[in-house]
Amino acid sequence: MPVAKPTTQSDPEPRWPALLAGLAIGVLFYVMPERLTVGPRWLPLTLIASMLIPAKLFHHTGRIQLNNIFGYSGLVVITLALVSSLTLLILGLPKRLDPPGDLLRAAAELWISNVLVFASWYWRLDSGGPNERDRRHTHEAGAFLFPQMTMTAELRKELGQHPWSPGFIDYLFLAFNTSTAFSPTDVPVLSRWAKIMMIVQSTISLATVVLVAARAVNIL
Repeated sequence: MPVAKPTTQSDPEPRWPALLAGLAIGVLFYVMPERLTVGPRWLPLTLIASMLIPAKLFHHTGRIQLNNIFGYSGLVVITLALVSSLTLLILGLPKRLDPPGDLLRAAAELWISNVLVFASWYWRLDSGGPNERDRRHTHEAGAFLFPQMTMTAELRKELGQHPWSPGFIDYLFLAFNTSTAFSPTDVPVLSRWAKIMMIVQSTISLATVVLVAARAVNIL
């Protein structure tokens, strides 16, 4: 009697987009005005690289637990850097410590960092994270309802989207829309933790754009 072949699994999701996003955040903090960083400007980039690069290597060697530990640790460092820089920037506004040009540059860097930070969190947390999503044949449930999840299997095959699982770019698009439109646009949010995180992301984006950038333009 012939033995049934196991269900073909989708290819592992590439990790390099998330690694590049994390390193890009570190570079943004490196070029941030020094008053807006806790410690030397090179510290966030060094800490982020020391967490995310080993995480990528651990994934490559199949050490999933260490990959998760270093991946989450890198995200915590990134988030703390974002929150501390935004807090320092807002606290300095009444004292007018920063020239208008520096305010505009810092606001832009924080806005971009906000998008990348939350894209990384959504990618890391949704449906158990990338390591869990790699184990499934296709993505059918999670904190976000992507358009591909509403298609029939036949339609996804016709469009070349089967098997389908969200990648970092999908979460980056979601985070970008949240920071620009203050809403998820084409991707409904299903999970409560995701709704809370999107509220936080929208609040940071609103504070950066309205409070900081508007003040900088006003005093130019």
